[in-house]
Amino acid sequence: MPLYECVLIARNDLTQQQVDAIADGVAAQLETDGGALKKREYWGLRTLAYRVKKNRKGHYVLLGLDAKPAFVTEMERQLRLNEDVLRFMTLRVEEIDEAPSAILSRKSEERERGFRGPRPAGRFDSGRRRGFDDREEFRARDDLAGDARGPVEE
Repeated sequence: MPLYECVLIARNDLTQQQVDAIADGVAAQLETDGGALKKREYWGLRTLAYRVKKNRKGHYVLLGLDAKPAFVTEMERQLRLNEDVLRFMTLRVEEIDEAPSAILSRKSEERERGFRGPRPAGRFDSGRRRGFDDREEFRARDDLAGDARGPVEE
């Protein structure tokens, strides 16, 4: 049977368990059809490049499938009908890589780097933190209020 990789994006207001239930439904349907789920990765809640159906974030899941083409057509039809699935993409591949995908390996590298120290001052930032009353318009207002009171008599 041919091999496929399917990435699906679920709505951000779902829990991880609900997203896993969607993937479990695909896996159960696949096994009843005689195929096999070779790989399954949850990539987490990620920001979308643009709004999709009024959502800015989505849960990403990668599925590696060993399935018949007829099953893939039916799976895509079911995903299209599911309101919780924002987008999906299925590709036929030569082989399914057992190693973690590039997304997961990049996440682990970011965790290893950890804290790199304090941030340096930006281009326009002197490094001094200003409070709410330290803004320029408040200082100007306070200066004008002092002048309006007139000379100070002792």
